Amino acid sequence: MPEASWPIDDDGVWVEIIGRKRRAPALFLDRDGVVVVETHYLHEVDKTELISGAGSAIALANQRGLHVVLVTNQSGIGSELYGWSEFAAVQDRIKADLAVFGARIDAVCACPYHPEQDGQQGRNHPDRKPNPGMLLKAARALDIELQSSWIVGDMHTDMAAGRNGGLLGGVHVASGWSGLRDRALAEAREDYHVLGAESIDGVPGIIPLFSD
Repeated sequence: MPEASWPIDDDGVWVEIIGRKRRAPALFLDRDGVVVVETHYLHEVDKTELISGAGSAIALANQRGLHVVLVTNQSGIGSELYGWSEFAAVQDRIKADLAVFGARIDAVCACPYHPEQDGQQGRNHPDRKPNPGMLLKAARALDIELQSSWIVGDMHTDMAAGRNGGLLGGVHVASGWSGLRDRALAEAREDYHVLGAESIDGVPGIIPLFSD
């Protein structure tokens, strides 16, 4: 994607809307450790690898009529380890790899701010998970039914973002960062469910979005 067409909004956040606007629930997905293998600050195309089952799970979500939205903190950009050009190249690779499975993404939101940055452009930025800003931006653009939607992530902050965004629930997967299952499950509330799975491959079998 050429620099001139980068979808950076007024908040400095990547908000790429690919699918069409229609009223439907969404499957929100963290990226690294959920859709692609966690490499710690992934920014190299040749290190980009889909997690087993990601393509088929996303394709099934597409077939079920769900919006599929990537929501990813990219603090490596804020800390100047890489830039939007590297992010765009990795995204192009992910899209191409998913297409092999007949899978597609309807939106991609990426917050570049690092938690150690000062002021709003840091830990408390409204678009940085656990805050729900990226989910809400995608919801407005695509007319997502948030109260029927789920998020899948490998960190407790993904589960918190779903809760803060008014989602029905979240699934914590063990395919990325380790040792966070208890903190993820602790984000559950009476009106917000948190489940556990080994990876995205097991998600279609445990959440109602995929039921007939």
